[in-house]
Amino acid sequence: MNPKEARIVIIGGGISGASIAYHLAEAGCTDVTLIEKGYLASGATGRCGAGVRQQWGTRLNCQMAKESVAFFERAEEILGYDGDVEFKQAGYLIVGTNEEEDARFAENVALQQALDIPAEHLTPKQAKRLIPHLNTEGVTSATFCPTDGHLNPFLMTDAFYHAASERGVRFKTYTKVTDVRVKDGRVAGVETTAGDYPADVIINAAGGHAQLVGQMAGVEIPVQSQNREILVTEPIEKIQDPMVISFSRNIYCQQTPHGSFVMGRGDNRPSGYTTESSWQFLEAMAQTAVTLLPPLKDLRVVRQWGGLYNLSPDRQPIIGGTEVEGFYIACGYSGHGFMLAPVTGRLMKEIVLGEKPSLPLEELSLERFDGEDTEAYEQSVV
Repeated sequence: MNPKEARIVIIGGGISGASIAYHLAEAGCTDVTLIEKGYLASGATGRCGAGVRQQWGTRLNCQMAKESVAFFERAEEILGYDGDVEFKQAGYLIVGTNEEEDARFAENVALQQALDIPAEHLTPKQAKRLIPHLNTEGVTSATFCPTDGHLNPFLMTDAFYHAASERGVRFKTYTKVTDVRVKDGRVAGVETTAGDYPADVIINAAGGHAQLVGQMAGVEIPVQSQNREILVTEPIEKIQDPMVISFSRNIYCQQTPHGSFVMGRGDNRPSGYTTESSWQFLEAMAQTAVTLLPPLKDLRVVRQWGGLYNLSPDRQPIIGGTEVEGFYIACGYSGHGFMLAPVTGRLMKEIVLGEKPSLPLEELSLERFDGEDTEAYEQSVV
């Protein structure tokens, strides 16, 4: 069978699933159906901080992020979208607070510059020039990349949806997958609350629920999901351009084009599928935010929410095939799926169509965890 004529089912209607659908249809695949249990971007995509950064410590992550940024910069043109995905490139300022971070920053910036990513290693004084209200007490250095940024997750997903729909992709929303049918070691179709869909190819892009979908196909994926919370404040006049991140202080904070501040942190939570919000998060977030960015103390919180991080053992995505023929996965992004979605779509298209991979996919394969003690991992994240 010509791969482009295969019956393809994508499970998951977040930005990754929508990007995969678009890239497959753009490549000429004629029978593509995306199934989503809620509305598009109702899962992790619509609950994320929607930041996009190229400042990474590994070559592959830098390459994937750089190529995704290049796509986002021209998203409306590439996808033929009439709206505005609200991509704001005001940079990421990553703040360090100890010598270990300083040394890592120097290594990371050297790698990023070698890949033509315009990152810089800054002194605290230089960082304060970018954000005058930044409290630099205890700050030892920072890094900054001016082409990093933020965009609207709903509008970006909508842009992929419209482009994919125009190319023949069928979107089945409010439709829950209840089982994946496997026959003689290869996929045969999916069962849903709206009937059965035969399939030659099934792509698991179910985000926080990817492990459950894998189990339906008899594939164990070593990922766990955790609830990560975010809050948004009332809008005010523009006072901050770059996104501010501190790994050691456990915060990311940005001011959106509409004036609100969106901020989050990574707390160690039990594995599971709850997306509830908590007063503990609000208290910890407020203390950290007003210490690092003092003017935020006067802002009122409008709301807070939770969303699922799908965590792999090495915190890198899992993209590729499985032991079940025709069953592919794109999951385990560990909070970075949104920013890597354009490249995810392209890579999955290459895999499904048997094309030469444009990036070293062996680094992202499920097989890299063969022999890993995933039980110890599961215990460690609880």
